[in-house]
Amino acid sequence: MDQNAKDYVTGKVKELMNAPSCCAEAKAACQAWLDAIGTDKETEQSRNLIRELEMDIMPVDGLIAFADSEAGAKVFGEDMAKNIAAHGKEIKAAGARYCDCPACNAVAAILEKKDMLL
Repeated sequence: MDQNAKDYVTGKVKELMNAPSCCAEAKAACQAWLDAIGTDKETEQSRNLIRELEMDIMPVDGLIAFADSEAGAKVFGEDMAKNIAAHGKEIKAAGARYCDCPACNAVAAILEKKDMLL
């Protein structure tokens, strides 16, 4: 991977780690990748990072379904869940494929460069 791409991905990885909606597993994969940069573990950790992020990114339909569910109401609160579902429907209508929270935005940006990571 060229240095510009590595710098871009590194920035997005740090952005993801700092996102309030980033899960512990993604944070761990991000840190492991950062720690492996420039070592013989970089390719292995790149694969691990990509695998984790592909599992974590939330398709917009999943966001809507969860926010509209009883479980979503328990997690977000009833009013916030309704707002999130409505927002999900808006961004889907505008062509979004994924949730647009800070974590999912960072994940999408990283995954766009996944071929360069490997």
